Amino acid sequence: MSRCLLCHQETMLQLNWRQFLCIEEATELCDKCREMFVRIEGERCQKCSRPLDELEDAYKKDGWCQDCLHWEQDPLFQGVLEKNISIFIYNDAMKEWVARFKYRGDYVLARSFAADIRRVIEKLDYDQATVIPLSDERLRERGFNQAKALATEAGIQVTEMMERVHTEKQSKKSRIERINAKQVFRLNEKNDCQDEKILIFDDIYTTGSTLRQAAKLLREAGAKEVCSFTLIRG
Repeated sequence: MSRCLLCHQETMLQLNWRQFLCIEEATELCDKCREMFVRIEGERCQKCSRPLDELEDAYKKDGWCQDCLHWEQDPLFQGVLEKNISIFIYNDAMKEWVARFKYRGDYVLARSFAADIRRVIEKLDYDQATVIPLSDERLRERGFNQAKALATEAGIQVTEMMERVHTEKQSKKSRIERINAKQVFRLNEKNDCQDEKILIFDDIYTTGSTLRQAAKLLREAGAKEVCSFTLIRG
């Protein structure tokens, strides 16, 4: 007998035959709770994982969404982020999950999608993984770095390559303010990414500004390629 991490109801988390044979891992959520989360399926932006089915033709081209096309036209950010891979859509259930995990400090929820994350990361080609850092002030507020928590609970080893200068919460900024934000990261001098493929972990991709700022910093420090993984595509 186990308890669902989300609803805390006692439930017989029954193993299917693939889980019984250790081909798949058992889930940490009950079936009812898992059904509330929507996976990204069908055609997605080749750059950021945004579902393209939801977009009109005018807002996508050649497998890319309009936002990514605009990013690649900016000489400051062109080519800095190879691609972003996300698993879930930011629907109402995921918004509540994020509120509990990220803003109310329910750390145990980091295990909710650990198996899903592992399955994706195991297929990626990278030399080192890192995380989007929090400022010291934000870390004190939350108690943990949500990106690092997701990676850790999924069994992914990460190196904290960057530090963050304290700024206003991203969630309080408008879309335009996020896109036009100045560089908010600095590199930890002891970390070396020269000629390596780096994977950046974060919880959610919104405008892509944060990840591109981090990717730009790593590329300038000598990284050969930078990709990102986010659990959610907002």
